[in-house]
Amino acid sequence: MIRVNGEEKKLDKPTALLTYLVQEGYQTGRIAVELNGTIIPKRNYEQIILHAGDVLEVVSFVGGG
Repeated sequence: MIRVNGEEKKLDKPTALLTYLVQEGYQTGRIAVELNGTIIPKRNYEQIILHAGDVLEVVSFVGGG
């Protein structure tokens, strides 16, 4: 299990952050991600591997006018 935005989510196996975000339907160009208290640059999403116990905060940017 991992915690995403305060909610427990199932994680069957270690998974690349980018893969997880895409599977969950996030538009990776319009979000900011914090993993275990550290902001992750978008260029690192493919290299970061999520493991059980990780805490993920995903913030979506919304345009308006």
